[in-house]
Amino acid sequence: MRNRSLAIAAALALLTPMAAPITAHAQASQCAMPQRLPAPRPDLPSRDQPKRVLPIGGYTLAITWSPHVCASPRHDESLRCSGRNGRFGFTLHGLWPDGQGKTWPQYCRPTRLLTPAVIRANLCATPSVQLLQHEWAKHGACMTTRPADYFAKARALFEALRYPDMAALGQRRDLRVGDLQRAFARANRGMSADMLRVTTTRAGWLDEIWLCHDKRLRPARCPAHQGGAAPTARLRIEPMR
Repeated sequence: MRNRSLAIAAALALLTPMAAPITAHAQASQCAMPQRLPAPRPDLPSRDQPKRVLPIGGYTLAITWSPHVCASPRHDESLRCSGRNGRFGFTLHGLWPDGQGKTWPQYCRPTRLLTPAVIRANLCATPSVQLLQHEWAKHGACMTTRPADYFAKARALFEALRYPDMAALGQRRDLRVGDLQRAFARANRGMSADMLRVTTTRAGWLDEIWLCHDKRLRPARCPAHQGGAAPTARLRIEPMR
């Protein structure tokens, strides 16, 4: 999923505003999913999104700012946005294998529907059953034949992240994309601002953060072609509700 038009925006940690950086894992107790969950639907390649088997050159960990998703009157995200299952800040969208150039592998092999056990193990990080199915079919199957292994890698990276004080950043009227990049990098040891990209809406609202990794899943500088908003662009952050 390289943009919002390709799929539902998804996923980074449950985040309660705090002055100090916090981990995703520390907030997991806030998540309480219902006993009955919708069944996933098959997610298949298409003419617009074809099977593409390519060598992997690195990885992108994509995380979504959920308050922005839930602020849309057209959202269809009851697990994430109803308030009955917890309050979500950043949630995990997915771990994407990148190619060695501008094109990436996707839908590398046929996949089955995820089991209820795999879904429940990952739903607090990615609170959308269908998004989990999509991420496995499109991206995960290019990395491994086992869904549990793919999601374990993604969760490990996600749960290791620390976050700046998003409430304080969101109150700044002069906030720029580069300010968030630097604040996020400062919260995570070994990370620099050029190792992440920020995506926004046309109106400048925070949508996602894309964190770049090398083939060994270590933080790395993002390639110039990956895009994202310019560091000098104005940024607005939807507050937690």
